[in-house]
Amino acid sequence: MRDISYRVALGGIVSALCLVTMFLAGVIPALYLLLPGIAGILLMIIAVEVNTPWAFLTYIAVSMLSIIITFDKEAALIFIMFFGHYPILRFYIQKIPLRVARLIVKFLLFNICIIAYFYVTVYIFGLDEMLEEFDDFGRYGSYIMLGIANFIFLIYDLDLDLMYRGYLKRILPIFRKKR
Repeated sequence: MRDISYRVALGGIVSALCLVTMFLAGVIPALYLLLPGIAGILLMIIAVEVNTPWAFLTYIAVSMLSIIITFDKEAALIFIMFFGHYPILRFYIQKIPLRVARLIVKFLLFNICIIAYFYVTVYIFGLDEMLEEFDDFGRYGSYIMLGIANFIFLIYDLDLDLMYRGYLKRILPIFRKKR
């Protein structure tokens, strides 16, 4: 267990980097899904370096600040509802021994979060344009979009695994040498 000053400093640095990426989502609207995903990957550093409860505290801090500070509230909402907590929860999900059960839990969590995100966006924030976009795809448009989202989630999950392994093998040894 690291001392408290190290945890606070690392949490502050990662929080600042997460907020910068969330802020950039408002500046570059085309990246409103990619940048919250990158911010979520940054939270994995806290989970690896300190522990997962500290990573959840950092996630809560970034979530509250991103709602207040960032321009793109939709990007902040997708960070809060999925990209912020999933990389941390993934550490617990990876402990499930059966690979099939692990995959089912991951997809179940993703679909619950994404469907909740959709309903919050449409019915609480009143962005009815999303419903009109689904009408263009016809009767099964929402199912097609959910299928595409699940495929992209699979790629994101593989990317998280690659980032985690790369951090452990390449970046972490460099930090360990300097201390």
